Amino acid sequence: MGIEHINRSLKIFRVLSERYRNRRRYALRCNLIAALYNHELSLTA
Repeated sequence: MGIEHINRSLKIFRVLSERYRNRRRYALRCNLIAALYNHELSLTA
């Protein structure tokens, strides 16, 4: 169930919730979003 909360939090970003048309930098943007989420988790813990 914990992973479902993480998926929901990440889908707030439109890049991950909708179809992304610019494939060129998709991996970079996913890594940046994951880094932001991990940073947010480290601040709350």
